[in-house]
Amino acid sequence: MLKVEGLHVYYGAIHAVKGIDIEIPEGSIVTLIGANGAGKSSTIRAVSGLIKSIKGKILYSPSGASQTDLAGRAPEEIVKLGVAMSPEGRRILPHLTVEENLQLGAFSRNDKDGIERDRDRVYSLFPRLKERSWQKGGTLSGGEQQMLALGRALMCEPKLVMLDEPSLGLAPILVKEVFDIIGEINSLGKTVLLVEQNAFAALKIASYAYILEVGRIVLQGRGEDLLKDPRVKEAYLGG
Repeated sequence: MLKVEGLHVYYGAIHAVKGIDIEIPEGSIVTLIGANGAGKSSTIRAVSGLIKSIKGKILYSPSGASQTDLAGRAPEEIVKLGVAMSPEGRRILPHLTVEENLQLGAFSRNDKDGIERDRDRVYSLFPRLKERSWQKGGTLSGGEQQMLALGRALMCEPKLVMLDEPSLGLAPILVKEVFDIIGEINSLGKTVLLVEQNAFAALKIASYAYILEVGRIVLQGRGEDLLKDPRVKEAYLGG
């Protein structure tokens, strides 16, 4: 589905990501974990086309389509190819209603029936959003805003969904709910690339994981194996 080869990301003189290689097989949940500044968000922002100062290849090959290098492409073009991102901090539009935020997620589509079908699917995943479809996004709780951000990402009919810190700032009971929903999204046939600081929750759900430190991959493996790794326990799971 997606192969990142020798990716470097720069912010002026800052070298944020230093030649990493990652692979996201179709149908999987792959997670990037690490502390603040490790390069996790920079990696998926590069994949989504939001950062232009990059080197390396970002090879995207969904089932039934030829391979495409996403490096250097515009964000809206990448969305049309089937790659969506739910950004850190949710970034919903607070003055638009829930329904309007979701419709905005389908900006690249023209199939009215398909848009309505996917909106109904989002409402079935997030019943609270359906109850509040008329409500302004800015009046929702933090957990509801995160659900809206996830739902908006699904509205562009993506094959690969990238989630940047979906549990950030949420109460523990809502964190569990969000991770349950990520599992449901995956069961709908969506491939998921998950960026998380909550290492325990991310490793429990991921089929494969990469651990980043200061722009480099320092450890990788199956999520269940890394949960048992003493180095991971010491650094990320509180010993």
